[in-house]
Amino acid sequence: IARCAGGRCRPPMATVRGSPGLPALPGLMLLLLLLLLLLLPGAGGSRPGSADRCSWRGSGLSWEPRSRAVEQVHLRCTEGSLEWMYPARALRVVLEPNLSSAQHTTVCIKPASDFQGASIYVERSGQLHLVLSEAEGARPHHVSCFSAHRPQRVALFLQASPQRDISRRTASFQYELLGNQSTAGPDVKQMALVEAMCRPCDNVELLMAICSSDFVVKGSIRNVSHDSENHMSQVDVSIQRVYRQKNRIFQQDEGSGEWRGPIRTLLQCKVKKGGGDFLFTGNEHFGEAWLGCAPRFKDFMFVYQAARERGANPCEFELN
Repeated sequence: IARCAGGRCRPPMATVRGSPGLPALPGLMLLLLLLLLLLLPGAGGSRPGSADRCSWRGSGLSWEPRSRAVEQVHLRCTEGSLEWMYPARALRVVLEPNLSSAQHTTVCIKPASDFQGASIYVERSGQLHLVLSEAEGARPHHVSCFSAHRPQRVALFLQASPQRDISRRTASFQYELLGNQSTAGPDVKQMALVEAMCRPCDNVELLMAICSSDFVVKGSIRNVSHDSENHMSQVDVSIQRVYRQKNRIFQQDEGSGEWRGPIRTLLQCKVKKGGGDFLFTGNEHFGEAWLGCAPRFKDFMFVYQAARERGANPCEFELN
């Protein structure tokens, strides 16, 4: 219906079919609106749960019960975590970290102590290969590692286990992706928690360790315990000085005021308690300190001072 006022008539306003009185959007504006909706977070088939670039947390209870679709999660960090409560059907997790320079990548998965309700597979050439069964996930300290054929994109597939009731189950794990620049494939046994070296470091390795390790501390060995079932040993250390640590693994005891912390290594290294002061170096994996180079402190000082006099030290180390 044309509208007239003061002798002037305006053409009828276009309306969207099925919505009387609603103005139709011009073609270009409508296209821009659709594009904006597609770019909004969560648009276009959003998955239930909360996520950042590194971790995801969600529940199978929030999914459409009649849907057979496999939910997908994309994570873009080299380490993080996933918590899937009340697992249902399946979940596909795509790890897309920035490892463009790595020729080989090892993926390590550490399930939580209460892991249950699902099994984990890795996709390779269109086929699924079992990485971690529900039974294996319940083992304490269990870590599964495997080589990734495509470092820039690793796809995991979580298959929910059949269950008769609605009791709470949670399939949660931490993951790490470790890049390897060499052409030789990574030694999975060493990469699986990992920096543990059973042979003494040479001088070059030692000098690099103080520059690149996640932790560097001076201390003495309080105790050594062995876990034959999980093929690990734990070195309990009294710390005299913390030169560097990535996270707060080494902390001050409130009662004694002494700094302490545990360091793990492989059982095959046959670590024994020794007297004197050591320089402990290594890296952190899944929130635990793993032993790298650990010379006696006096031996380290001799190596470092000699390298410094020659100008061969790769980084400065605080001596005082």
